Amino acid sequence: MSHNKNHDSQQLPVGRLGIISPYSCAELGTKVDNYLVSWRKKRHNEGVLYEGYDRDTYLIGSDLPRFGSGEAKGILKESVRGDDIYILVDVCNYSLTYSLAGQTNHMSPDDHYQNLKRIIAAIAGKARRINVIMPFLYESRQHRRTGRESLDCALALQELIQMGVENIITFDAHDPRIQNAIPLYGFETVQSAYQFIKNLLKKEKDLKLDKEHLMVISPDEGGMSRAIYLANNLGVDMGMFYKRRDYSTIVDGRNPIVAHEFLGTNVEGKDVIIIDDMISSGDSILDVARELKRRKARKVYAAATFGLFTNGLAKFDAAYEQGIIDHILTTNLVYQRPELLSRPYYVNVDLSKYIALLIDNLNHNVSIHGLLNPTDRINRILEKHRAAQAQKAAENNISEEA
Repeated sequence: MSHNKNHDSQQLPVGRLGIISPYSCAELGTKVDNYLVSWRKKRHNEGVLYEGYDRDTYLIGSDLPRFGSGEAKGILKESVRGDDIYILVDVCNYSLTYSLAGQTNHMSPDDHYQNLKRIIAAIAGKARRINVIMPFLYESRQHRRTGRESLDCALALQELIQMGVENIITFDAHDPRIQNAIPLYGFETVQSAYQFIKNLLKKEKDLKLDKEHLMVISPDEGGMSRAIYLANNLGVDMGMFYKRRDYSTIVDGRNPIVAHEFLGTNVEGKDVIIIDDMISSGDSILDVARELKRRKARKVYAAATFGLFTNGLAKFDAAYEQGIIDHILTTNLVYQRPELLSRPYYVNVDLSKYIALLIDNLNHNVSIHGLLNPTDRINRILEKHRAAQAQKAAENNISEEA
């Protein structure tokens, strides 16, 4: 996709672009910055209204030092007065640590969220606009109340708005209806469907995209809309598993899953794509994969925006060796442990260019509707894939005749 076709670069920017990418999102922030620097150097927009438009970097240095008591503060290393600021944060980056009372503590989502607020507080109202890009929405799994519970996600969104944030961009929110907590402000939940299809087709060049050979599976009822969207774009059938739970017992704050029951047409001999928002421990998605294999599915692919792998990779290694799962696709929107990237079944879906496109458009105050709705891009890549398959089939026929 050409970056210049996404907006009219003559549209004046909202303000001088600035990206704050604290420790939790440093690698992703650097990749996003590299794209923006490359694109803007080619535009040659000059004049006082484009002051600071073409720079060697848009990253603004920041620091989050801690006192001996464990408390911290946010520091900005340069002025952001009048800037259009984009703060990237990965609340799932558990690889970062801090020391307290001689103990090493891994940073939790709560720590990262608090650091985000410290950065916003350090801006101190000087920026022209503050935008938060939080791929994994903080507390998104606590989006509704069941009994005497806190509504953490709604509270967090309202708190950010009260601190001066105008736009919040997240990916594949666990429940997009959480935007009702801040109805008068910008909240966008971005899909990763196009990137998943693109990367899967790169890996599986012979994948047949029709109802006879492919099916999309939702591992639970909560992900139905995600699976329906993907199945409709691919022109294939969709199936769903629903979780049968034991509501008489509570384990780790939840009713345990007793079994996964399947609703859908026959999967025998078909390749299947399991699509979900996240892989946490991975138990659910592997249970679904086993059930699909038991029903004689051919190849099983699992795609999830966020690969947390909270209980390690051993069970995924075993599933791959046993032929239960063929490929797992997750994005670089959250921390990826180094050993994951080296696994033969793992496909890394890089979304840094996509985030750069979103920032580029928003900085020019241009609609991002085309980026949020990837249907046209999906159709183009499907047409290209089918054309390549048709050409290969024709070449095979010629060679057989010869």
